[in-house]
Amino acid sequence: MLDTLAIIFGFLLIGAVLWETFETIVLPRRVTRQFRMTRLFYRWTWAPWRALAALRGQKKKRDAMLSYYGPLSLLMLLAFWAITLVFGFAFIHYGDGEKIAGAIYPSRFGNALYLSGTTLFTLGLGDITPASPLGRVVTVLEGGVGFGFLALVIGYLPVLYQSFSRREVTISLLDARAGSPPTAYELLQRNTGPATCGFEALTEVLAHWETWAAELMESHLSYPVLAYFRSQHDNQSWIASLTAVLDVCALSMVGMEGVCQYQARMTFAIARHALVDLSQVFAAAPDKSGADGRLSSEDLVLIRQQLSASGFRLSDDDAANAELTRLRGLYEPYAISLARHLALDLPPWIKHSTVKDNWQTTAWARQQQPSASADTKHAVADEQH
Repeated sequence: MLDTLAIIFGFLLIGAVLWETFETIVLPRRVTRQFRMTRLFYRWTWAPWRALAALRGQKKKRDAMLSYYGPLSLLMLLAFWAITLVFGFAFIHYGDGEKIAGAIYPSRFGNALYLSGTTLFTLGLGDITPASPLGRVVTVLEGGVGFGFLALVIGYLPVLYQSFSRREVTISLLDARAGSPPTAYELLQRNTGPATCGFEALTEVLAHWETWAAELMESHLSYPVLAYFRSQHDNQSWIASLTAVLDVCALSMVGMEGVCQYQARMTFAIARHALVDLSQVFAAAPDKSGADGRLSSEDLVLIRQQLSASGFRLSDDDAANAELTRLRGLYEPYAISLARHLALDLPPWIKHSTVKDNWQTTAWARQQQPSASADTKHAVADEQH
């Protein structure tokens, strides 16, 4: 009876892993089933990793540690699947009885586990072999599964990193257009005016980000692990860029003369769609309590004043304010909860201090700043003496 249960359990374990692999790698759509081994894996590993990173004092070190999780979790997930498959086939060999030739371990399950491991990874050592019809069939099946599993992994990684690279290219292009981190005010200010042929540059940017948001939704719903892959710079992220573009669309839709309202609505729709669907994937319930912290009434007045001084014509009556509040309520709660889950920062609507863009700074300049400050202090001290 115990042997039969071991065989049944082994087949169930193998079937569960193969189905998880199919849904995660092969199936090009979001899986709505609640219980999934992969979902449990990320839930049980991300929370401790995030808590461990929070112990790092400096933000730069904390972000560096969080950046390791995405690629490392992918390798750990593949290893988890492989180990589970080894144990699944080992239970079948164990349930087949003592029919193993060349047993080298005193433990019956140890021999079954060794046979399963050498077969799945296609080592072909031959020092221990099955001696029953069922054992031989299972061994051939396991060898085929191991070969197919390796092929899936080899094909999976390039597709994943290509999607990541396409995402980051557009985020990097936003650096000069919207600042670091990107803000709605900078994106509007830098992409309008005589130097940019009026509002044509802004319309072109929004059209490009409409396509980017659609690609983001498709790739990250198919491969949710991409959401854990962080950008090259600490002050950039896919969710910060997406939120800044949504801010611009919301402000344009409220009433901004010269801006293409149609393009703003189209970009807003697909960007909001991507944000909501990804929040559902990570079970990040919308948080409506933190939306007021992103845009205060004083900041909104400041944005309108500075944009008006630059030649913008904005609606600032009560109806416009109410519409802006409504539009923000459609996406900000999801952005806040998703950013909290991924331990990422959302950008402000406007920066109150001058911050250089990433393209304007270098590592050498940052290294020389402390020494320059020290030289200044020594010069002042010499003058006092």
